[in-house]
Order: sequence, then structure tokens, then C-alpha cells
Amino acid sequence: MIARTLNGFGALFVALLLAACGDANSTPASDATNTQENDAAPTLSGERAFAYVAGGCFWCVESDFEKVPGVYEAVSGYTGGDVDNPTYKQVTYTQTGHLEAVKVIYDPQTVGFRALIDFHFRHIDPLDDGGQFCDRGHSYKTAIFVANDEQRAIAEAAKKAATKALGQPVVTPVLNLKTFWDAEDYHQDYYKKNPLRYKYYRTGCRRDARVKQLWDGK
Repeated sequence: MIARTLNGFGALFVALLLAACGDANSTPASDATNTQENDAAPTLSGERAFAYVAGGCFWCVESDFEKVPGVYEAVSGYTGGDVDNPTYKQVTYTQTGHLEAVKVIYDPQTVGFRALIDFHFRHIDPLDDGGQFCDRGHSYKTAIFVANDEQRAIAEAAKKAATKALGQPVVTPVLNLKTFWDAEDYHQDYYKKNPLRYKYYRTGCRRDARVKQLWDGK
């Protein structure tokens, strides 16, 4: 993405990355998003619940969760801050307090909130407090956002399990959910719209390599 610090990668990587991005379980939680849900979305049991997480590049988090059985859709966006209707440039370049985040819309009869949070931990580096992989800075930090006490208890239990599995303190915070703002259209389903650029970015950032290093065999 535009303002990512890509130490160790050449000018070609930066140029391609800029071209790619453009400048351009628990009871179902209430949806704190600023947009209405798409009634035409596919259904399994017909029920919907929501999980909100941050794990660095929202393209990657969205891509990961949309592979999980029981997940209807993952939506890229911003949350955690106090600026209404934030833009990508604001979140990246200014002090909005927002993180790149993803809203996971799922069927609670098929997959539980705890399973989703465990999945999230195992697809990020929860030991890194400065960003994720090649993406550095506040907006790329990890987090789990919870809508109620039940979700908080589940998330904290998952965090404790991740700490035990890794043998090191997990720094990913569990935070109260604030309004979730959908990201710009060009960010949604980026991995589907631009598969080659997305793959180049993800590989160049060594996201999967680091995740495997941390979690393989655990």
C-alpha cells in the first residue's frame, strides 16, 4: 500500500506496489458499520454475526477470512479511531487513531467466534507491536475488536492460548468496537481484482513466510 515502509525491497518493488494500490461461538453481535448489509449475500443457516479484526494489510486479512467455511464475506475498512468517514490517505498519513481492519460476516451455526479469533491469531504476527510484516506504523497494528462482554471473554481466552502456544507475550490488544467504516471500493476484494499484483505484494512482504515461521507445528 502507498505509505508502507518497505526496507530491503528495491525501487522496482515500490514502483509496482504503488501501481498496484493506486494513490488512489457467541451470540451474533450488532453490526456497528456505517453501511447496510447486502441482503443478496449468500446464506447458509440464514443467520449472520460479525467479527472485527485488524492484522496489517486489510487486503490480506480479507483474503484469508474469505477462505473460511461459514464466512459469507469479509469487508475491508477502518476502525478504532475517532475520525468519521476516514479515507485511506487520512488513516495512513495522519493521526486518525484508525487501524486497517476487516469486518467478517459469518454464519454462527457453521463457525464460532472463538474459531475465527483463533484463526486470526494464526494468520498474523501477534508478537509485533510496530505494524505487520513490511507494513510499519500505527494503522497496520493488530487488534481484535469486541462488541460485548461475551466476545471479550472469548477473545481474551484465545489471546491467552496464543501466548501459551508461542511461548511469548502476545501484544495484540482486545479493544471495544467503535464504528466500522468501509474502505474505498478499490480496496474491496483487491486480491480478486488484481491477483498478480496482490500475490507479488504478499510474497514480497513475506507475510506467509513469517506466519509459517511463527506457527508451524504449534
